[in-house]
Amino acid sequence: PSPQYGIVLDAGSSHTAMFVYKWPADKENDTGVVGEHSMCDVEGPGISSYSSDPPAAGTSLVHCLNQALSHVPKEKHAGTPLYLGATAGMRLLNIADPQAADAVLSAVAATLKSYPFDFRGAKILSGEEEGVFGWVTANYLLENFIKRGWLGEWIQPQKKTLGAMDFGGASTQITFETKDTIEDPRNEVMLKLYGQAYKVYTHSFLCYGRDQVLKRLLSKLLQAESYQATVSNPCWPRGYQKSLSLSSVYDSPCMEKERPSLALNTTIAVVGTGNGSLCALHVSKLFDFTTCSFSRCSFDGIFQPEVSGNFIAFSAFFYTVDFIQTVMGRPVHLPSDLKDAAKTICATSWSELLQKAPNLEKRLSDYCAVSTFVYLLTTKGYNFNNHSFPNIAFQKKAGETSIGWALGYMLNLTNMIPAEKPSSHKSMLYNYWVILILLFVVTTLTSLVTAVCLLRRSKSSSI
Repeated sequence: PSPQYGIVLDAGSSHTAMFVYKWPADKENDTGVVGEHSMCDVEGPGISSYSSDPPAAGTSLVHCLNQALSHVPKEKHAGTPLYLGATAGMRLLNIADPQAADAVLSAVAATLKSYPFDFRGAKILSGEEEGVFGWVTANYLLENFIKRGWLGEWIQPQKKTLGAMDFGGASTQITFETKDTIEDPRNEVMLKLYGQAYKVYTHSFLCYGRDQVLKRLLSKLLQAESYQATVSNPCWPRGYQKSLSLSSVYDSPCMEKERPSLALNTTIAVVGTGNGSLCALHVSKLFDFTTCSFSRCSFDGIFQPEVSGNFIAFSAFFYTVDFIQTVMGRPVHLPSDLKDAAKTICATSWSELLQKAPNLEKRLSDYCAVSTFVYLLTTKGYNFNNHSFPNIAFQKKAGETSIGWALGYMLNLTNMIPAEKPSSHKSMLYNYWVILILLFVVTTLTSLVTAVCLLRRSKSSSI
């Protein structure tokens, strides 16, 4: 049977990615069969940055959509569902300027409707949806919900599900199954997948994505030095400096309360001093560990049960740890490894960093701050320790498919993960196996009988 296709555009805060998924048509509602057929990175920034020119947000998607036209066979276009989900960048724009957010979504929808696919809507996902769909994607791809046996039958593996940690440009999510009481109902999601019930804890921290953290950190540093003409930044490497206009720092609702009375076109020279301990001190001020009205909290007064089981950490978690391992040549097994690596990055001069990774120049100055943030978030924030931290796998793919919320979102909206356990009938695959095994048995027996007869004949003729 010819395959089916589905397309999801993941409109993140810093960029948009398009995923084309593919699965055999006779196995809808199956598992382990939906995989990534292709992906396309949209050039330019995320759609939320087109608030002053909404039509340009739609135009930015054209190159990737044209690619989808050639990647999905023409006769399949009309039956291919097309979705766009926007995440924290658009959540922030919706807070700052709801009309601009609507205009951007309308412009994007108009472009998507002009293609021959089955367009099923462009919407802003909640942080909880983003977290839960990322968790569904990871566990679906790793066959933790259900899998096919080698005879084509359904097997519910007695495996525990995996926790999921996502770190985007404007928010970060943590989602995991727990047996503990979830004290805040806003963090509890009950799912029924393939006849199995799952109680899942999830929380999305808006303004704790990579780009927003860096802006909030700059704001703290500027405040600490009273917005002088030159400000030192211990999180930037020695030998790196840049002139920043205040408008580039305070252009987000995440810094609304910290906006200074100075004119936003004021320019300040920021000079890197590369001091890991001082950087960690400033980064730690981005979290509030003092308030908690529950029996336990992560930070900012948010309830979180104790982390348990294995976790997969993707998006910027993966890129940060990958940088530490491949560019800095350091292993990351324990929290202390992460802490030491962050300090080493902070102590490395700009010229040395450029020598190590010239192709990463655009984001190179930020690895000291981001590594420090990932260390503090996982250990002081989420409470991973020497025992639980080694259970985190930092990776961006499972097999050939990217981990993120997009696949889980499509599986949910196309009802490809049924709530009930799939019927126990064996697939066509099973029937083929039975026929093959019978043929194998018959052939083997025939061969044995023939061999015995020949052996007897040869013995009788030799007598």
